[in-house]
Amino acid sequence: MTTPLPQDALDPAPDLRTSDLASEPVFLMARASSLASASANRALGELDLKVRHYSALSLVCSDLPPSQRDLSRYLVLDPSQIVLIVDSLERRGAVVRRTDPNDRRSKLIEPTDKGRELYRRARAAVDRCTDGTMAPLSEDERATLLDLLQRVALG
Repeated sequence: MTTPLPQDALDPAPDLRTSDLASEPVFLMARASSLASASANRALGELDLKVRHYSALSLVCSDLPPSQRDLSRYLVLDPSQIVLIVDSLERRGAVVRRTDPNDRRSKLIEPTDKGRELYRRARAAVDRCTDGTMAPLSEDERATLLDLLQRVALG
């Protein structure tokens, strides 16, 4: 279970808002990421998942058929962290590892039916969480933010 953030982390006013740090995009992105991840981890906790597990499961349930190496690259995580995440999902029966027919040293990660159902439920929890996190923004602002984040994060 995820420990909730202290209330003062959620309400930094006014001291943080007037600091030099408040005008630094990297800090603001990191803070927004931390707050959003904490909120998503709380929402995913009911499914015994964390954001990293959800992210891997989302990619596995997509049309990408990622290898463990791909997951490491996509999620910007050390390969040893990916092994732990995939091990956890595999123990739950959500994914299976298959030898890549194009590279026998590589393992493709594939979802099971149980994994697809878990992802469906997790996606609904994340969507509810996103609605709460993005509540201060209009629909147009949400679309703009998504576009900007995609450009920063994905090039």
